[in-house]
Amino acid sequence: MKRTIFVSILLLPLLLHAVKIKEISNIIGVRENQLIGYGLVVGLNKTGDGTTSKFTLQTISNMLQTMNVKLDPKDIKSKNVAAVVVTATLPPFSRQGDKIDVVVSSIGDAKSIEGGTLLMTPLKGVDGRIYALAQGSVTIGGRNGRGAGSLNHATAGKIPGGALVEQEVPFNLYGQKGATLSLKESNFQNAVAIQRTLNRYYKEKIAVAVDSRTIRLKKPKSLSMVEFLASIGELSIDYRTKQRIVIDERTGTIVSGVDVEVEPVMITHGDITIKIEERRRLPLLKKGTTAVNIGIDTQLQPDQNAFVTKPGAATVANLARSLKKLGATPKDIISILEAMKNAGAIHADLQII
Repeated sequence: MKRTIFVSILLLPLLLHAVKIKEISNIIGVRENQLIGYGLVVGLNKTGDGTTSKFTLQTISNMLQTMNVKLDPKDIKSKNVAAVVVTATLPPFSRQGDKIDVVVSSIGDAKSIEGGTLLMTPLKGVDGRIYALAQGSVTIGGRNGRGAGSLNHATAGKIPGGALVEQEVPFNLYGQKGATLSLKESNFQNAVAIQRTLNRYYKEKIAVAVDSRTIRLKKPKSLSMVEFLASIGELSIDYRTKQRIVIDERTGTIVSGVDVEVEPVMITHGDITIKIEERRRLPLLKKGTTAVNIGIDTQLQPDQNAFVTKPGAATVANLARSLKKLGATPKDIISILEAMKNAGAIHADLQII
């Protein structure tokens, strides 16, 4: 049966949201650093790497040689050891002795690293220098690695506080006379809004927006750099958000803002025809019309199989609910949204993951 959706729309103004500057920007130079290392997890109950993982056997042999035990890798038959890659994130301003979490992931053919112990593993930065040392018992999280907050499989686990910071990343923030803000999303209006807000608050020209993402700051003489950045972060601006629709094709999940509008358009997909029209007022309903509750103010005309919505209701969220009522599958809805984006009926960014 041919199915048609009629939607009346009323364009709405762009909404502004008051947000703190620290929530939408970063301070250039104040950043995390990624660390990585290669190590061994021992103490496994016959669930470690087999003899086909030659790099594991060689690593075991090399480790034993440092302990004055010479052994040919070919003579090693143990399955209680697994070769792993260890990763961690070094927070900004980390100091020697701080503990950070690490993630341990098998790179061989181990069946499970649950219950194993990571031997001391140097963690290096992109410059090749050692910044932390990791060691400790690996936790999977939940039964068989499927509990809440787990990594969902037994060949990867975590060691909370499992690495000790050995070397700091030098950055003299206190002695700086200025700083640079970088917006998390490029937007000229937001950059100018920050510039105006800061200059008005401090009653002097301390901020200059140099592009759609970068704002250069000059510290007032009355404040230290730490005090200056702390006060800036708490100030709020009227933030213009970029509308976005996120689609997970694997699961059929669609995430959209409630106010992402759909322009007038007509699309046919299989036995579904979508016609979105801009109307000044609702047409009179014929006798025998029945109401259908689909989460919006919508009425169904049985003789036309047509959805008629009141002005202002033509959004992606309402459209998806209407399509679901008509029996459209997640794959159908995703295809329709992609077609609407290509046709220019949806102006929000479409992100497919």
